[in-house]
Amino acid sequence: MQWLKDYSITYEFINTKEQPPTRETIENWVKTLGFQPMRNTSGQSYRALGDERQDWTSEEWVEAFAKDAMLLKRPLFVKDGMAVLVGFKAEVIQEKLGL
Repeated sequence: MQWLKDYSITYEFINTKEQPPTRETIENWVKTLGFQPMRNTSGQSYRALGDERQDWTSEEWVEAFAKDAMLLKRPLFVKDGMAVLVGFKAEVIQEKLGL
């Protein structure tokens, strides 16, 4: 968030643990970005899923993300209602947000 402030970028922070996104919102994000980049593979929730997660379909991931928002990689950047990027890489953020 400090990076956004340093570049004077207006943003809204949403704590997905406290305010989980709707299933419909997650479906739209997955349609735009795919489920693989959206997985928080370093979290306990992901590790707790077991090896069967390797074979899950996009729909199964949407369901899992909807049940446990901690499975979603952060930060997730949304512009004009569309997911544009997940994760933090300054040069990619600048490109995707048109900076």
